[in-house]
Amino acid sequence: MNAFLDLFITFFKLGLVSFGGGYAMIPLIQTEVQNHHWLSMSIFTDMIAISAMAPGPIATNTATIVGDKCLGLPGAVVACLAVTLPSLLLILVIGKLFVKFQNHPLVKAAFYGLRPTIVGIIVFAAVKFALSDGIIGGGHLIDVKSALLLLAAMVILIKTRLHPAYLILAAGIVGMVMFG
Repeated sequence: MNAFLDLFITFFKLGLVSFGGGYAMIPLIQTEVQNHHWLSMSIFTDMIAISAMAPGPIATNTATIVGDKCLGLPGAVVACLAVTLPSLLLILVIGKLFVKFQNHPLVKAAFYGLRPTIVGIIVFAAVKFALSDGIIGGGHLIDVKSALLLLAAMVILIKTRLHPAYLILAAGIVGMVMFG
């Protein structure tokens, strides 16, 4: 199959079936990247960090970087369009239906079921990245420096109104000092 078509189909499919936002989509992107042997896990993990720091949705940023790594600028464009096109089409349809049926008991019940599931998917992605990066597991049960950064970031986000972008910037600087 043509590499561009394969990239388009893969990211269109991900954009079509992924619910819960970009972070919930990361495990699915990771699975596809591994299945296609597009990138190593360490490179993929670094891409997630870059995607999180860049403006815009993390899933779109990640797809764009994967496309660029695989097929250059044309691949980036194809992956970006493919991952966002289903959302555009679905939101046009669902938006119309949701306004009409938002107070229906079954619609409300469906959203009560979706919320904790999406949180579970995000936690799963975080744990999987922590394992692949050696933050937990690996040679030591836990990487103390990374765990301290994780806890500090959580406390700062919970206790302050600091924008996450500033926290990410500060974490990069702290990382250069602690790990450089």
